[in-house]
Amino acid sequence: MIGTPTEALETPVLLVDMDALEHNIGVIASHYRDRHIRLRPHGKNHKSPAILAMQIAAGGTVGGVCAAKVSEAEVFADAGAGNVLIANQVVDADKIRRLGMLAKRVETTVAIDHEMQIEKLFAGARSAGATLGVVIEIETVMGRAGVRSIKHAVALARMVVGTPHLRFRGVMSHQVPLVRAPNRAQRFAEGGRSIERVLEAKKAIEAVGIPVDVVSTGESWTYDVAATYPEVTEIEGGTYAVMEVPYAYMREFRLAARVMGRVYARPDAHTAIGDVPVDAIGAPNGVPTLEGFEGIAVARIDHHGVVLSSEGVLPLEIGAHFFLLTHQQDVTVNRWDRMVGVRNGVVETVFETSARGCVH
Repeated sequence: MIGTPTEALETPVLLVDMDALEHNIGVIASHYRDRHIRLRPHGKNHKSPAILAMQIAAGGTVGGVCAAKVSEAEVFADAGAGNVLIANQVVDADKIRRLGMLAKRVETTVAIDHEMQIEKLFAGARSAGATLGVVIEIETVMGRAGVRSIKHAVALARMVVGTPHLRFRGVMSHQVPLVRAPNRAQRFAEGGRSIERVLEAKKAIEAVGIPVDVVSTGESWTYDVAATYPEVTEIEGGTYAVMEVPYAYMREFRLAARVMGRVYARPDAHTAIGDVPVDAIGAPNGVPTLEGFEGIAVARIDHHGVVLSSEGVLPLEIGAHFFLLTHQQDVTVNRWDRMVGVRNGVVETVFETSARGCVH
């Protein structure tokens, strides 16, 4: 596939613009180069050990990875990630056994928000003869996992410190903006409130004599916000690498991922049917966006393909290529075994997405 012109590729195909990808990776690497804070690249967004290697090589990272699941963490550790953080709670006995085995190879940390999770992690780590790092997740705005009170965070920290085979590392949180397409002032105000909630927990834990080494909080939309807090050690940024339409307000980053399709039917002058089904791109945040054409919208997408519609005469004939921008890149990437890296209209590389489909 290397050297193949883009237009000669079989469609549909998931493309990554290499110039945009390298630019995006460079933005955070440059911003963090001379700062205290580090990026923990979130592997769930691109699923690719090769892209993680690019992020680490660019600098400004922890030299490891953030993962949503044990199986993702295993893939990245196998590929050479120096340390892993599973930013979710793990309670299944077999998964905890695998966590213990992982911890024997690389520094492994997992999030908790309940006493019972500590008991389960202890049992699994003991049986594996391993030590697991633990961070306490602080709920800020997501409304899902995470402790709801600072008092609870302190109680969990004390319990972890007193539990063999577990090592208390610190606190973490994950946030999304509550305002759609926030401006810079809104990002700093919203992001700051969430980060300060996490720092409140850090200070309360330290007040009872427990050191806090890790403060992992922030995301792509607050990469610069988090950098203004000396106490924050790392952010779990992932979206910025290949990007998606809802994050286009972060204008320092470029949309790197797109699915290329081909028109296969023209039922009338205002409608074209393309060969990109929902299976190829996903649509949890709404239909994808057609790139490069004013006045043409994605009317709908299903398992048969995508319907493009225009009030005027639609300029795409049968056989013409088109490009769809995703509204949630991790869902899109998870549908593909590989992404095709292109530059100047030619295939330059192929990224295997070996962490895709890792539901455990």
